[in-house]
Amino acid sequence: MKRLSRTLTISLSLLLLAGAGATSAAVAANAASATPAAVAAGNAAGFIYGSDSWPVPITGKAPWPMTHLSGSYGGYIGMAGNWARSQGCTTGNFLAYAPTNGAQANDNFIHHNIGIGTGVYWYMGGPGVDPHWNNTTAEAAKWGAAQAALTLAAMSKIHVTYPVVWADIELPGIKPAPDNGWNSVYTSPCSGVKKQSFVPVAIDRAVFNGYASYLTTHSKYKVGVYSEPGIWASIFGTGPLSKIPNTYEWTYEPETANLSAKPSGWCLSGGAGPCARFFGGQTSASQYALMWQWSGGGGVRNPYGDYDQIDVARTPK
Repeated sequence: MKRLSRTLTISLSLLLLAGAGATSAAVAANAASATPAAVAAGNAAGFIYGSDSWPVPITGKAPWPMTHLSGSYGGYIGMAGNWARSQGCTTGNFLAYAPTNGAQANDNFIHHNIGIGTGVYWYMGGPGVDPHWNNTTAEAAKWGAAQAALTLAAMSKIHVTYPVVWADIELPGIKPAPDNGWNSVYTSPCSGVKKQSFVPVAIDRAVFNGYASYLTTHSKYKVGVYSEPGIWASIFGTGPLSKIPNTYEWTYEPETANLSAKPSGWCLSGGAGPCARFFGGQTSASQYALMWQWSGGGGVRNPYGDYDQIDVARTPK
């Protein structure tokens, strides 16, 4: 996955009290009143840094710090499952999940009121890798629903605290289907052999709609999408079927390998930019813009892993 964050902030009054030599009792009283979305050093109010997918180093002790960045460890998003794995493919069947990071994120969230805890995403297959492909929206919706059912089954074995489940919609460029079946149809899910190099937008959209409908009607969770503007447009175009105005979003553009350029709010380099770009008709001003994988994914590697910016203040109830 091209791949997450959320911030506990000690209030300015607390910092001033501590710097002025206030008593430990006064410091403790102010700490107790700080909100979970208060700002950690180097980030904006309401935001916190987190990670996703493969393990990243989180060292020390609880409450766990955001090692190599600043502030507290704000959350972890792991892969609940993968379409290629569910189909028994011998390639592309990875499972990017880090149990230790998930436990650390949940510890901070549950015991220290920091961040979001643990969330999950499903690495989605488009209609072109549906084993029952028949060029209809009805079948595409069933394929989306089947993947949602697998997502919920996998989640039953994970302590998930975050209310949004992410549909990972991307073009990974790896076998068995470099486009994950969104823009081409394959002779079978794992064959890697194309039989059609075009998928109607309506059929692509039916897969996502089927996924979202099943997940929200069979669980308490909300649906979000992990993607970026260019990839989204290459799959869904720019017309009405590309719009997702009431769907939560997690973007991965732009990215940087330079951790010293970590974002403040929705912009890199402490807020100087460039800034996060969302998709499907939404911008960072939308209440549905929740996360931004700003380093580590999509070939933009840093030494440690995938890092994310999480808007804790917008976490849905």
